[in-house]
Amino acid sequence: MESVWDYPRPPRLERTTRRVTVRHAGVTVVDSVHCWRVLETSHPPVYYVPRDAVADDVGLEPTVRRSWCEWKGEARYWDLVVGSDRVPEAAWSYDHPTGAYAELAGAVAFYPGRVDECRVDGERVVAQPGDFYGGWITGDIVGPFKGGPGTFGW
Repeated sequence: MESVWDYPRPPRLERTTRRVTVRHAGVTVVDSVHCWRVLETSHPPVYYVPRDAVADDVGLEPTVRRSWCEWKGEARYWDLVVGSDRVPEAAWSYDHPTGAYAELAGAVAFYPGRVDECRVDGERVVAQPGDFYGGWITGDIVGPFKGGPGTFGW
């Protein structure tokens, strides 16, 4: 078991070979074992996949939205397009991440609550509570987790 309260601040970036899959509208959007996890105190892991791991028959279209992470820098957001289905801001990335997170350039993270299904090693993920954070909760991750009502100030 991993407690999110044992994760560091600032967050740690680590490579993982766990199989990460994302499905939406009956289509496998991502299926990769070449991924990264970002581990931050009080947050479930966020999984990033190489952008070239996104299936050729789906689209990631950039939006105008940007946000700032004090650790990783400027984030941009992506709409996911699967056939005629568009999921607004289903994913985000850091085009020019800061120092310790440089490996994330060219990678994208998906909000598990905005697509039909995300899995890690075959286990279906539960989305981190709240609308802002994109953590992936699996059975080996324990909280409490930041993101739900009353946790903004943690």
